Amino acid sequence: MRLTTKGRYAVTAMLDLAIHDGDGPITLADIAGRQGISLSYLEQLFARLRKNTLVNSVRGPGGGYVLARSGAEIFVSQVIAAVDERVDTTRCGGGHNCQDNERCLTHDLWNDLSNRIHQYLNEISLNDLMAQRGTRQVAQRQKMQQQPKVSVQSVQSTIPSA
Repeated sequence: MRLTTKGRYAVTAMLDLAIHDGDGPITLADIAGRQGISLSYLEQLFARLRKNTLVNSVRGPGGGYVLARSGAEIFVSQVIAAVDERVDTTRCGGGHNCQDNERCLTHDLWNDLSNRIHQYLNEISLNDLMAQRGTRQVAQRQKMQQQPKVSVQSVQSTIPSA
């Protein structure tokens, strides 16, 4: 099975966007900072996600990206497909030419596995992922890490001296 970082990062970025959906347009810089994904890489991914109508871009000050439809209507398989990824466990990419241009002995096994993986990912929406306890915990940790830290010096500098 081959799911590259392109597919993984796209799902991660879309889940981040879904988690912050009520906050207005989300910048790619915010997603990059929270998820540790290169901004230029996110720009490439979001161009494909926008082309496949999974996200909408909002221009101008306060602009960014928003989900094109609710998280309940966006499935992991759609996100992976939008960035030109395939989850395929066959050696031949489904071409039935695994061994000397012919079908190999285990082709049906790996093809069935690929189909089941696709079916599984087609049943999981962004909302389903957000509902998972582990996802909520990570999102809360990221939110806490992103809040500006107030140092004792900065607090002292705002207190008028007597």
